[in-house]
Amino acid sequence: MKMKKLLLTAGLMVSMLFTGCGGGEDTGGGAAKENKIVVGLDDEYAPMGFKDENNQIVGFDVDLAKEATKRLGSEVEFKAIDWNSKEAELKSGRIDVLWNGLDITPERQENMLFSDPYMDNRQIIFVRTGDDQGIAAETDLAGKAVGTQSGSTAETYINSQAELQNSFNEFKTYGDYVSAFMDLENGRLDAVVCDEIVGRYYMAKHPDALQALNVTVGPVTQFGIAFAKENTELRDKVQKAFDEIVADGTATKISEQWFGADLIKKK
Repeated sequence: MKMKKLLLTAGLMVSMLFTGCGGGEDTGGGAAKENKIVVGLDDEYAPMGFKDENNQIVGFDVDLAKEATKRLGSEVEFKAIDWNSKEAELKSGRIDVLWNGLDITPERQENMLFSDPYMDNRQIIFVRTGDDQGIAAETDLAGKAVGTQSGSTAETYINSQAELQNSFNEFKTYGDYVSAFMDLENGRLDAVVCDEIVGRYYMAKHPDALQALNVTVGPVTQFGIAFAKENTELRDKVQKAFDEIVADGTATKISEQWFGADLIKKK
């Protein structure tokens, strides 16, 4: 009986040990307890983070995060979340980081801790290759047929600028940028105003069809990596690793692979 009790006690202790070490997905201690950083993202935001044809999460920000966590000696897990609940996911500890084309805003800075900005998020003008039409400023869109995506930052800005919009020959909105770019290629539009990262990603896949003009339309925002408000230790570690991949040119190579251009901010 004593031997059975000892074996039972030992079994319970082993069971308790493994129970204590397992799971913990929602305990908030992911990175510290398991040497793993959980990155939350919207997995439908190409090219920053999205599922490919093999249902694998890929993207520009995904590649940056993989490189940074590798240099930290940490594992990384990419977790699709409800983007509208991103702050709650971060605060609860179910994720450690938000790294997915996230604009730094004063409102978000009240609830989250950000890295240094690593990329400008501009709305720029795309035209057919070799047909810049003398466009050097947004006011040069006067008399043009201009398109953008419905509900986009570009549409919001253009709708807020009555004089600019009224100067267009035509202003068309589309359900997605792909449709707008197809109309541009086919000559039904003169220009598309688009988020630079999305437009350059499309252009990289159609290098002979489109040309990006270095003309900013509306205000410029900046992307940052977000952490829980109190998690300065992880923020500082990730920032250091990210600074290294910028300094040695790795971030530039990743940017050129995705966009055909170096869009990384330098200090």
